[in-house]
Amino acid sequence: MEYKIAWFTEGGWSGKVPRNHPNMRNDMAWMNVLNVDHYPVFDIHNVSKKYDLGIVTIPKTNIDKLSHHPLIESLKKICKKVGTMQEGPHWYFQDYSMEEQIWFYNLLTEMDFILCHNEIDIKYYEGLVGKKCYLNPTLMIEDYIEESDDKLDAVMIGGNMVRWYGGFDSYVVAQEFGVSVHAPSMGRKIDREDEMDISHLPYMSWVEWIKEIGRYRYGVHLMPTWAAGTFTLNCAYWGIPCIGYRGLDTQEKLHPSLSVDYGDLNSARILARKLREDSDFYNKCSNECKKFYTKSSFTEKVYIKKMNKIIEGVVSETN
Repeated sequence: MEYKIAWFTEGGWSGKVPRNHPNMRNDMAWMNVLNVDHYPVFDIHNVSKKYDLGIVTIPKTNIDKLSHHPLIESLKKICKKVGTMQEGPHWYFQDYSMEEQIWFYNLLTEMDFILCHNEIDIKYYEGLVGKKCYLNPTLMIEDYIEESDDKLDAVMIGGNMVRWYGGFDSYVVAQEFGVSVHAPSMGRKIDREDEMDISHLPYMSWVEWIKEIGRYRYGVHLMPTWAAGTFTLNCAYWGIPCIGYRGLDTQEKLHPSLSVDYGDLNSARILARKLREDSDFYNKCSNECKKFYTKSSFTEKVYIKKMNKIIEGVVSETN
């Protein structure tokens, strides 16, 4: 049975996500395969259509404005069951003002369920509010991915020089490869970062990014902010070994041989040298991550099967 689902985010658009969307990042992929109707979160009170399930992604910004909206009341008027999708790391709300933290906590307690990025997040939210939580795995839609013939003996790090991305840690470890270091340009990129001996990519669409990252031989993403984990997932799709932290599902499940404890840069540097110097180890890690990806819940076929089961259970559950 296909249920009617509405998803509310800070995006200023309404409708469905087409299959050929040029920026099919993680959240867009979710909405496409689940065939949901999307609405701007600030317009919930204007929606009249009825749904079996309503999911709201609380944005990281404009909380002062959103907290004055009748969010739960509006959701429950049009949706039989309501839940929230984790946005960013689970601790992010603790950077809000005290009033906003209490608002966010109370909001969680009024939800029927919570969708989470990682297994560690489930433990957090279930302990925080005692609500049933489910994994909503990061997802890739592969329809329009193209492979580049222009391969590089180079390393791609997953973020910029801020604590959010752990860019400096990734940069230090990346130097162990003795090849050129590259990085995407993210919204948190800081002044004078371009003066580092790093080749920064221009901003690009998701389709462009997936093709670009497939050119590189190594990946390093020592990001302490655990959320969707798309970088490590993208690397695994191409069979690119990626060094990163445990706690992130896409890292642990797809790159188990290259996962280190948080802050363990010494082990990360040792792994980088081993990848560079030991071709057997490199091939093992490359084949391993690609194989694990094809069998994982991060692929569309497995994702749909698991999420449909979760949705059916949530909708049919009686309070």
